[in-house]
Amino acid sequence: MGRSQESFQKKEVRKKKEKKRKDKVKKKQERKESGSASFDDMIVYVDENGMLTDTPPDTTRKVKTDASEIEVSVPRMDPNAPSRKSKTGRLTFFNEIKGYGFINESTTGQSVFVHINDLQGEIKKGDQVAFEIEKGQRGPAAVRVKKV
Repeated sequence: MGRSQESFQKKEVRKKKEKKRKDKVKKKQERKESGSASFDDMIVYVDENGMLTDTPPDTTRKVKTDASEIEVSVPRMDPNAPSRKSKTGRLTFFNEIKGYGFINESTTGQSVFVHINDLQGEIKKGDQVAFEIEKGQRGPAAVRVKKV
């Protein structure tokens, strides 16, 4: 008598596949017998508190909203108002010969590089300035710097 060509590992894999196939057929048969779920059983509602429920919301608690009160546009920007990106600080160092300096931001205390080309007007060391931060060649840099 010869030995079987099928190893123990191959037999185990074949048994697992067969068991998985039988379980799948069994689950399918159970679903058929229990009946399919109706669409109404699948609907979920959101109540006035934002919680998910299976019961429809109470229509007596419904709040009437006037559509004319809803603004769909972006408010106009005032050209004189400071931009939201605008920050303030004090010019702590400035070398006029080399054309660069540093601003100490008032809110975070962060030191930001500033170049003479980004200045708007005459500014000296110790002045309060308003500026915006953008990414420079070597990190954050102050641009559109003007005296407050």
